[in-house]
Formats: sequence, C-alpha cells, structure tokens
Amino acid sequence: MPDGTSNSIVGAPLPPARTLPFPPKPSGSFAGRTLGESTYSPLPPESHLNEGAPNILVILIDDAGPALPAPLGGAVATPTLERLRGEGIGFNRFHTTAMCSPTRGSLLTGRNHHRIGQGQIAELANDWDGYSGHIPKTSATIAEVLRNYGYSTGAWGKWHNTPAEETTKAGPFDRWPTGYGFEYFYGFLAGEASQYEPNLVRNTTSVLPPKSPEEGYHLSEDIADDAIGWLRNHKALTPDKPFFMYWATGAIHGPHHIMKEWSDKYKGTFDDGWDVYRERALEGAKAAGWVPQDAVLTPRPESLQGWDDIPDHQKPFQARLMEVCAGFGEHADVQAGRLVDTLDELGYADNTLVVYIWGDNGSSGEGQNGTISELLAQNMIPTTIDQHIAALEELGGLDALGTPATDNQYHAAWAWAGSSPYQGMKLMASHLGGTRNPMFLRWPGHIEHDPEPRTQFHHVIDLAPTIYEVLGISHPEEVNGIHQDPIDGTSFAYAVEDATAEGRHRTQYFEIMASRSIYADGWMASTTGPRLPWVPGVPPGIATWTPDADKWELYNLDEDWSQAHDLAAENPEKLAEMKELFAMEAAKNEVLPVGAGLWVPVYHPEYRISVPYTQWEMGGDTVRVPEFCAPALGNKPNVVTIQANVGESANGVLYKLGGAGGGLTAFVEDGVLKYEYNLFLVQRTKIEASAPLPAGDVQIEIETTYVEPKPGGPLNVTLRVNGDEVASGVVPVSAPLLFSANDCLDIGRAYGGAVSRAYVDKMPFAFDGTIERVNIAYKLPQHA
Repeated sequence: MPDGTSNSIVGAPLPPARTLPFPPKPSGSFAGRTLGESTYSPLPPESHLNEGAPNILVILIDDAGPALPAPLGGAVATPTLERLRGEGIGFNRFHTTAMCSPTRGSLLTGRNHHRIGQGQIAELANDWDGYSGHIPKTSATIAEVLRNYGYSTGAWGKWHNTPAEETTKAGPFDRWPTGYGFEYFYGFLAGEASQYEPNLVRNTTSVLPPKSPEEGYHLSEDIADDAIGWLRNHKALTPDKPFFMYWATGAIHGPHHIMKEWSDKYKGTFDDGWDVYRERALEGAKAAGWVPQDAVLTPRPESLQGWDDIPDHQKPFQARLMEVCAGFGEHADVQAGRLVDTLDELGYADNTLVVYIWGDNGSSGEGQNGTISELLAQNMIPTTIDQHIAALEELGGLDALGTPATDNQYHAAWAWAGSSPYQGMKLMASHLGGTRNPMFLRWPGHIEHDPEPRTQFHHVIDLAPTIYEVLGISHPEEVNGIHQDPIDGTSFAYAVEDATAEGRHRTQYFEIMASRSIYADGWMASTTGPRLPWVPGVPPGIATWTPDADKWELYNLDEDWSQAHDLAAENPEKLAEMKELFAMEAAKNEVLPVGAGLWVPVYHPEYRISVPYTQWEMGGDTVRVPEFCAPALGNKPNVVTIQANVGESANGVLYKLGGAGGGLTAFVEDGVLKYEYNLFLVQRTKIEASAPLPAGDVQIEIETTYVEPKPGGPLNVTLRVNGDEVASGVVPVSAPLLFSANDCLDIGRAYGGAVSRAYVDKMPFAFDGTIERVNIAYKLPQHA
C-alpha cells in the first residue's frame, strides 16, 4: 500500500501543495568569492510523492454499451476485460455523461461537464459558458497535477477536448493534450477518425500514418504500438519515475472499421436480430453475476424498428453491420491487452493501477437505420436502406463493410440491444442505457480480486479524486498561477476497500442535448427531451419545444435496476422534489439554458464552428487542413482558382475535401480535368471536360453556386480553363454540415480517404505538374 499499511489503497496524506508547480529545488552549495572560498554540496533530489507511488494506466473504449462484452453476458470476446475482471474488481453502477467530449473532460478534471464548457461535443460548441468547448485552466487535469508531482504523462488515441477551430497546424496549442499536462500525445484530436487513414498528430505536429491500409495499418494497433514504445523508452531512460497513461481508442465509435478476419469470427452470431440478442444478453449478464437476478428487460420503444419489421432482403446487411462492430470491439480490447501484457513484461504490473472503462457512453444509435456512411445522419439527409445496399454492391457487396471503402455504422436497434437491459443509448442522459458503463480496476497486491461487482453509485468525475486519494494528494488551490475550481467528484477508494460500504456519491445530474435526469440517494427522475437518437431528421415539434412541457419519469433504482417501473404517477411529491433538485444542480453547474446543446445541430447549423475567413491563399503543398477549419467548398458558393503548370497528359489530385465516406475533389486524369462530389457514397456527381488541359501554364477555376439557397440544396458547378468554360453540372443534393469529422482539405495530393474511386488505387495520387498558387474565395450573397 502507498502508506505502508496492509488493508488500504489510500496513500498517506502528503503535505498540502496549495500551489503548483512546486518551487524549484534550491542550491545546497555556498558561493564564495573564489572556488577555494566556496562549498559545493548539492541537496539530494526532491520527491513530492510517497515512496512506491503507483503507475496509473487508464483505458477508455469508445461508444461501447454494457451488454456487448462476453464476460458480462454479451457476444463480443473481450479477453482483456475478462482478465482484468478476473484479477481485480468491477463496478456495475459506474456512470458516464452519455456523450464523448463531456465524459472525457469530466474524467480528466473531476468536474461536471458543463462546468468545464463540455455540455456538447467540441464540434458543436456555442457561446454559452457550459457549451463553449473550452476546458478552463481553472480546472487542471489529472495529467497536469501529476506531472507537477513528478509523473511522466502520456496520452494516446482519441482526444476530443480541443475546440474544433483550434485543431490546425497553426494552433493555438494550449488546449491540445500537451497544453493540458500531457508531456506526450499521439492520436487524433477529433471525435472520430477513419481507422485506416486517420488525420494524426504527435504532440503538436501533424503526422501521417506509418503505413497504408494495404500494408496492414489500423489505428487501434498503431496507438498500442506507440504506447508500448513509449513504455519501453520510459523503462530504459527514466525507470525511477512513475507514469500516468491515458489510452483511449477510437473504437467502437463509427465508422466501424476492422479487417475482415475479425468480423468473420461473428458470422451468423446476430442473424436472429437485436430483440433476441437483448433478451439473451440480459440472461447472460445474470449468469455472469453482473446484474441482479431480478433485473427486468425494458421494452423496445415504439419508434424503434423491431427485427421482424426488417425486410428479409435487408437482414443480411443489418446482421453484417453488427458482425463488423463486434470484430471492431474485440480487436480494440485485444490491443489494450497488448499494453497490459507490456506492463507485465517490463515488471511494472505489480505497481500499476489499471483502470479499464468499457465505454465513454452507451452504444451509439447515430447510424440510425444502418448506414454505409455514418455522417449521413448528422447531415440529416434522408436515404433508404435499399440505396445503401445498391451503393454497397458497387464497392464489393457485404465484404466491403468495415473496409476503407465505407464509413459504416450499425442500426440504432443494435445500440439499444448493446445497452441491455436498460432504456436508452448514447446521447440519452435520461436513461441508464446512455450512461451506465462497466469499470474495472486491477492493482496486484493492493486490490484483492472479488468476482462480485461493487454496486455503489459512481460517476466518471470520481476518478480524479480517487487517484488523488490513492496518492495522498490534496487538490491544489492554484495551478500555473490560476485559482482552481473545486472538484465535483467523490473518491471511490472506500468502495474498493469495502464492498459493503454505503455509497458516498449521493447526487448527480445528467444532461445532453436536453435529455436529462437527476440521481439522489437511490432515486432517479428522467425526461428524454425532444430528440431520440434513432429518429432521422429534425425532431418533430422542435420549433415550439420548451423544457417546461417535457414529461418526467421517476424510478427507485435501489429496487428497479433497469428503470423498468415508472413511479411518477404514484409518487408525484417525490417527482416534484427531484425536478426541483435538477433545477438547482443545473443552475449551479452551467447547464442553463436547457437545450443549449441543440442550438447548432438543430436550430442553427449555420452557426457551426468555422474559421472567420472568406478568402484563402494556399500553396501546392498545403495539406491536412481539418475540415472544420477549411473552406466549406461543399455547401457555400465559392470559386477555387488554381495557377498551375501542366505537362502533357497530366495526372493527379488538384485538391480534395473529405474522405472515402463523403467529400469532393478536383483532379486530372490523362490530361482531362475532372470533378466529383461524393454524397456519402449513396450519390456521386461527376463532371469532366471534353478535352485535355493544354500543356504549360494554365488557370483552372471551379465555381460553385446555389441552384436554390437552402441547407442540403442543389449546387451548380462550373469548370473553366484559362477563362473558358469546359464543363458544368448540377449536384442534386449537397451536404449541409460537413463531409467528415476528421479528414481534411489537401492540395496537390490526397491523403486520408479517397473521395473518388477513380484514384483509390493510386493514392495519394500526387499531381505530377506544379501548382503555383490556389486562391479560394466565397462568393458574396449578392453574387451567389
């Protein structure tokens, strides 16, 4: 134990460090007039930690519901989770926020997500304090505190806590991981990424993946390789320093990308559909001792399709989507296992506290009816499953799912099944299917294995104070000259030590996009709000919605594990008390106005984060500009003017925006100028000149104007060479929001995904002429 006792994981309290960083170590030497009159006597190295302070590894899997892992009754093999459960302890009433950025910010700071500006994902931030997307420096992260105490700190994989407008190579970098206490970072800043062709950064430098998909690249493997390399360097160069590692996969967030051999393991597993899976998962969870024997399966919402409602010819598509997700989840867990194996190999295991959290929220229904390109839903573009299946046939049929050719994600009903036995899924802060995620702890010799899960109610904000208590650290009052806000979380170290202890986390609010609930001493009041994640398009009645009209439900969680029995009608006094408590917590935690998370995606998509410019001058080597920070070439009137020197029968990409799952591109093939608008794989508009470009210096213009100025409306696209029109066409439907959450604008070549199938086998299909200059300008409204 840190304090030398045999029955406590709590560290001996260290002298309070009210201010970080610590003052520099003074010199112990005396400086006289000459060396002969001086004394050289350095003081011994200072340590601010208890002897034997543990290393800490936090593993966070993305968008993973509690009913998926086989060790907990599901169908997805998770050998690492199973091993950690078998060697440590689990918590089956651990909770997240129901959304990515909010959970991650709360985990790292110990504060409620609205108090740190994370009321919504970073890409949909707005001007209200609780939704700004900016984690304030008044809420120092675990990494910042531990770094000052002498820890080496590193983070890998998905970050999703940097304002989207600050993610370019130009910074600013103070809200990147290295600005929040991590000495090293390797991964992606956005909310999702292609697992085969991600836009990566190392520290504050944009980097390309070390190999191509054809050479066997996969992001989960890459971040495991990199973290293992970091650990080996740490062992070789600073073995006396403890470390804090935060390893967060992009899996199993969409797009669901995994090699065929992994998804093929699950062939036939899901052929009987999500309704049967959900029943089977609950029985499995009971058999695994993960949920109580009296837990009740909640019914499927009327607006969510049943498996029997799916036409027979579509069922193989829907089942294969789930097979791909299952393989994706197993693969991610196996990569986490490689990291745990390295701890053992290097001799770190016995003094490393491993925290494994299966999901930053429940399983995700953002694929809605099942999709080959998951950002269709975010752009609210209506499609049919038969359209997806037809487009998939051109890419290779069902075998194309999970490959770089698609950005697939499963039907929302699989997310509902993966969150069994609860109501809800990701984005539903109202119900436990969106917020209850399994957590496991292992610390050999310090945490005794217990097959029975801990049942105390806890929340992701509780991890930071737990770590501080284990280390004996009192939270600082000031960090880097900035006064610190109080921590909201409650340490769960007591529950680790005593499985029967009464829970200490007494009250907790939840809110995401007006879906909200409040927990207090075993009771929970819930209201879904105006939006259901699986229902496509704009929520009905949203224009006149008010939170005052929302219907609330009431549950006694101590007797009703899954929120199956609504007591609102029986106990209106308790419901009124709980609603009043939510109102107080909302006011205290910057939640107001309720529904502010809907401001950009539902009410005002024109306010989405973008840069303030209307004109850009770029060179032929400008690459990897994240789409949120790039010109909106796919949905605003604009002119792209390229000054280039072209050879005979030139080839290569002039520019591309987006990736394989959706985007637009201009390129030259055998001397012919071509343009393609890839509307999320289901519709491709191709425009090309009738004659080759002339050799020599040329000016190429590609002009986009509205046919009809409305979100998602049609676009006119005109191609000109040296002032003469050479081709034109109409894009029937445009992407009103964006093509990609992580891919980029590239000039002169195509990194990331191939927007056009015409050059998918030639990537990055660098232009073989010279691009001297690219001017991009929005057209003013009167000229649009």
